Amino acid sequence: MRAQFEGLVGDVGGTNARFALVDPQGHIRHPRSFPAKDYASLTDVIAEYLEQTAGRRRPPRAVIAVAGPVLDGEIEFTNLHWQVSEGDLLAHFEFEAVELINDFAAQALACPLLEPDDLKVLGPEIRGPSGCPQVVLGAGTGFGVAGLARGERGDVAVATEGGHAGFAPCDDVEIEILRRLQARHGRVSIERLLSGPGLFDLYQALADIEGVGAELADEKSVTAAAAEGDRLADATVDRFCAIMGSVAGDLALTFGARGGVFISGGLAPRLADRLANGRFRARFEEKGRLSEYVAQIPTSLVLHPYPAIVGASRELAQMERL
Repeated sequence: MRAQFEGLVGDVGGTNARFALVDPQGHIRHPRSFPAKDYASLTDVIAEYLEQTAGRRRPPRAVIAVAGPVLDGEIEFTNLHWQVSEGDLLAHFEFEAVELINDFAAQALACPLLEPDDLKVLGPEIRGPSGCPQVVLGAGTGFGVAGLARGERGDVAVATEGGHAGFAPCDDVEIEILRRLQARHGRVSIERLLSGPGLFDLYQALADIEGVGAELADEKSVTAAAAEGDRLADATVDRFCAIMGSVAGDLALTFGARGGVFISGGLAPRLADRLANGRFRARFEEKGRLSEYVAQIPTSLVLHPYPAIVGASRELAQMERL
């Protein structure tokens, strides 16, 4: 006999759709991942997951974290050709309640719950003041940002589209990078550089600046070549991590995130040593008159494989208390 479950939780990005079930004790069970490109719609992949794991004992509620802005209960994915609403899911699966939340808002809800083994300290080991805001950001198919406002009545996630804010160069090389990306794309957002496609664009821009051929084919080959000591790929990954540090510091200032800054997303874990030992933290702290302020803010890399699932589970528990 299949177990009874309290809810379905999910994390749907531009590349993967991840789902799990939450049991009556609040434990996350049966996490599975599906390549989004293999499915025509979100309902198709949810239906397959539920058939594999829950059968006829469908969970009564669902919280799905999604990559993009949720407006009036609807989502048109930023980097995926899907569109869905809470009403669609209610009707299709006969849930009692459904909530769509931004994927980085879900990760923000998860951050205070993560154990030390789920995190890698970047820079000095600092403990942020309890009750102060936090921020989570990360690069994958796109670039996500969310804040967490903390208070006596609980935590409130602040979903944003901060990845589409404008890129701000910090030295002459980055000014040249900006010029080249402007010529190709017009306006240059943070996501144009800090994402999987952005890493490859960065590689091509640096090759053009140096007047050499860009021989690698995509972002995966760039990170692989960097690990093998390829000079241009190595410089690209170092620059990527440095820009990530500057952006993280800017977001720390924007949110007043004295409680901590968390780096997540699909790319960051693959660059863990670079982020820990390279220019990330130095650029994070290079904020002129506010350098001392950000120097007191802890920065951590999220190693947990499903942080948005953890956050969606937390939101599901809050839904049940209403």
